[in-house]
Amino acid sequence: MFLATRLRQACRYRFYCTVASSSNSPEANIIKWPGPFSPFSRVESKPVLARLKAEKDPLRVLEICRSATLNPEAYIDRICFSIAISKLAASKHFEGIRQFLEELKTRPDFHNNEGFACHVIIWYGQANMLEDAILTFKQLDEFGIARSAKPLYALFVACQIVKNYEELCRIFLEFPKTYGIEPNLDMYNVAIKAFCIEGKSSSAYSIMTEMDKKGVKPDEATFGNLLAGFYNEEKLEDVGKVLKLMVQYGIKPGVTTYNIRIQSLCKMKKSSEAKALLNGMMSRGVKPNTATFCHLIHGFCKEGKLNEAKKLLGEMVARDIKPSPTCYFTLISFLCEGEDFVGALFTAKKSMKHGWLPPYSVMERLVNGLISISKIDDAKYLIKRIRQKFKKINTAQWDEIEAKLPS
Repeated sequence: MFLATRLRQACRYRFYCTVASSSNSPEANIIKWPGPFSPFSRVESKPVLARLKAEKDPLRVLEICRSATLNPEAYIDRICFSIAISKLAASKHFEGIRQFLEELKTRPDFHNNEGFACHVIIWYGQANMLEDAILTFKQLDEFGIARSAKPLYALFVACQIVKNYEELCRIFLEFPKTYGIEPNLDMYNVAIKAFCIEGKSSSAYSIMTEMDKKGVKPDEATFGNLLAGFYNEEKLEDVGKVLKLMVQYGIKPGVTTYNIRIQSLCKMKKSSEAKALLNGMMSRGVKPNTATFCHLIHGFCKEGKLNEAKKLLGEMVARDIKPSPTCYFTLISFLCEGEDFVGALFTAKKSMKHGWLPPYSVMERLVNGLISISKIDDAKYLIKRIRQKFKKINTAQWDEIEAKLPS
């Protein structure tokens, strides 16, 4: 999955860059930079993307990037940057990453360009080079870029990517004061989430007080982060306090809030309470979604209550809520673990009907399980269906399993 996609799911943050030319001429599609950089159009970025995906040599990855001036304003170019950084980081070519990103800072279009700077900060985070991301933020004034809320939020995102929530908490406590930055709602929400992940959920109360003083109204995400934190620390009394606070702020719990509570209860092995909460949310007119049932199915499976999990999958279909591959894969895996191979076969057939093939290890266990209970014909049928419906399977592995089947 591309980093761009993960970031869109992780945070509500949009980067804006200025367009080099506003002309309507064909040349307007080509970003022209003075200096040693060669022009490269957005259309021409597609073959660069293909080459980066195929390339394994980190030095060649750098060469491909340097042969074209990628424009961070363009979505496809950002994907190119992201893939390049991922490949270099996987190769542990950190000095190459540093050299490349520092070269970007010398580009004329980097100066006075807040969006470009935000991307560089995040790319350092993607490379697990958080110190360089922090240094880039501190250097912004040297490039005529204000150390404001957007670059600081980009630094928060970099901390999230490397999962260094302790450092994120420190930055939240120090940098706004040091650089005279007023945090916005998104920044407060990320900070509250970080404190909760660090097991310091009670500290979030002081953040809420600060938000009140500065006139920043919390939203459902704010309280969702708090609820997840207090559930994780099993501070159920505080969970009740947060729910009362939501009422005071006039925020009605939606499906997102209920999903957080249901998932948290399932993690605490209180799936029956989570199921009761599902009934409660529906009685209040809040419609559950796929994630709601996935949390419950996983929770009941973890507790060994496989019949309950199977009923939930059926209930999803009855309520016209489309199960996700995860729902099927989780249930099949736990049914195999519980040696309910007939139930697992039934669920696998439904999954495959949707075009979703569980991981090979799960299907191998299912086939072997069917053989162990003398369901040879079912095992053969399953392998045949896999071969017919899924062309990109590892044929050699299935050949080996099929060769061991009794004739």
